[in-house]
Amino acid sequence: MKPHSIVSVACSILIGGGVICASGCGALGSNTAQDRSSNLQRAKVFMAAADYRRAIEACQQEITERPSAKSYVYLTYVYQALDAYLDSLARTDRWVLVEQLALSLSPGRPEELLDSPDLLARIAKELIQESTRKQSDVAAAMATRLDAQAVSRLWIQQTLWREKQPDGWWLGVPIEWGW
Repeated sequence: MKPHSIVSVACSILIGGGVICASGCGALGSNTAQDRSSNLQRAKVFMAAADYRRAIEACQQEITERPSAKSYVYLTYVYQALDAYLDSLARTDRWVLVEQLALSLSPGRPEELLDSPDLLARIAKELIQESTRKQSDVAAAMATRLDAQAVSRLWIQQTLWREKQPDGWWLGVPIEWGW
């Protein structure tokens, strides 16, 4: 096990917005509905593929381009979906997938192809979940500061979505959100 690899995965999750978004926040000036749906549609596809790093990046891009309570709730939801996905993998004893998820969360660099980090899946799960929960709490607090009523309405929608999809809600978003 390479401790620096686990720490780098955790740090990349904690740093989140600044480092990840800096590489992919192209056209910040456009403000059309099509751009918005593009960010969120990408996030939805990434979630369906369990590519949570890119789903988070797409939501962070949405926040950068159009900050709002909704955009912060969407980011919070993706963090919570990642947390639930990890729990589902652990419950079903699919630790190889946990390790693959941990690797997918780290920013890809060519040297990783030659020096792939050896992560202990259970440690990776704990580190990812701890970081994810902290980031989720931060994004949720920001959303609530902006518009508590909108946040409440969106969380009611996502709660109903979770109840309808108990074994896989983390791979999609509530239909009412229109992603």
